Amino acid sequence: MVFDALERQIVAALQLDPRCPWRKIAAVLGEAERTVARRGSQLLESGAVAVVGVRPQPAAVLIEMRCTPGTVRAAAQALALRSDTTFVYTTTGTGDCVAEILTEPRRLGDVLTDELPSTIGLRDSTSYPVLRYFRTIRGWRPEVLSPDRADALRSSFAMDSGILEARLELNRQDRELVEALCADGRMSFEALGRRVGVSEATARRRSEWLLANNQVQLRAVVEPAAFGLDVEALLWIRADPQHVERLGQSLAELPMIRYAAAIAGGYQVVADVTVSDMSALYRFITGSEWARYAASVDVSLLLDARKRGGRFTRTSG
Repeated sequence: MVFDALERQIVAALQLDPRCPWRKIAAVLGEAERTVARRGSQLLESGAVAVVGVRPQPAAVLIEMRCTPGTVRAAAQALALRSDTTFVYTTTGTGDCVAEILTEPRRLGDVLTDELPSTIGLRDSTSYPVLRYFRTIRGWRPEVLSPDRADALRSSFAMDSGILEARLELNRQDRELVEALCADGRMSFEALGRRVGVSEATARRRSEWLLANNQVQLRAVVEPAAFGLDVEALLWIRADPQHVERLGQSLAELPMIRYAAAIAGGYQVVADVTVSDMSALYRFITGSEWARYAASVDVSLLLDARKRGGRFTRTSG
């Protein structure tokens, strides 16, 4: 599915504020509220876009897996079924599958030494702990809306802080609110209240507190191809230590970057880039300002996304 002009604007609005009312989106876009509500609801119901939440964790690690022949899809599916993976991609290059895992520091040893080695088809793997995010998919903004419209729609609840923070201990009601928002980030406060057993006013107050304090992060999950961005690649970048911060910041300023992070290991930065075609990818790698800070770049094309933003993609069954 490729979005038409109005659908692109609606999705771009949801990326800026995942809980934005249809009425506000319509007013900013200059469209009829009934039309925006109908088209937006159709996008959500079809699964072309999903507003979901992710519970942040203080430790994140990228896993690059190499699999025995014929087992890549099964291995990717096994990783996607894990509740702690945010994305799972099959790729070209030296690795067959790349995944991000969010967990607690005390769990990291168990995950890497006990759980992941039992993944079906795994031959060997390399782990890259995330040191700092320059951008996550919460901050991905294809250039669809004019700056004034984007400013009118932007919500502080959707800001991409890039910080790995320790999460707080929550009571039962707050945990249930987080679970509900992770499943459906646009669930009404009335429905949230019914689900948790509190008033609508309490559900609103506690949900807004959870969002403001980074205890749950909302994002609009969508396939880049729906914006006409048919080529997606992971860039594994080596850089001198004094250039890492500037490199990451330069990448994060670009609209085609969905994800960029500083990592520990053989590479210093990994970035997820989405462009229209192979020629655009070549130009991005060889002619962009950020490349001046890179010592070398390895490129892996994304073949299939089994999971994005903590959500199974429609192609993953």
